[in-house]
Amino acid sequence: MLRSQLSDALKKAVLAKDTVTVTTVRLIIAALKDRDIAARGEGNQDGIPDEEILALLQAMVKQRRESIEMYTKGNRADLADQEASEIVVIEKFLPKQMSDAEIEAAVRGVVADLGATCLKDMGRTMAALRDKFGGQMDFGKAGGVAKKLLG
Repeated sequence: MLRSQLSDALKKAVLAKDTVTVTTVRLIIAALKDRDIAARGEGNQDGIPDEEILALLQAMVKQRRESIEMYTKGNRADLADQEASEIVVIEKFLPKQMSDAEIEAAVRGVVADLGATCLKDMGRTMAALRDKFGGQMDFGKAGGVAKKLLG
């Protein structure tokens, strides 16, 4: 499903002569093809599933946020603006992200459902969160909340 959305978005952007969207979607598709090739080496002929595509997109957003921080420190506002515009394009393909309060509520719910009580349950907790909320939350923040609750 995400693959067809990316393909459609690329076609529309080319027709609209939207260079930022064209280049960003092409970057996404190139990264996706790299992951698909790696997956074929592991015996998965269909390529990576949508959950992994969402993780790829989230990683791309995170990478660009880090780049914005570096460019801002280096007084390169032009490059920071370019990265910010790429984030806007990438986020169009991600589901609505959860707020900090929603993340905390979700972590509390999963901890209660699993009966998790200590840091040894952190792995199970994070795996359950990824299964249930993949692509919807910042797992860095979720990990911090889980660690606080289980610690």
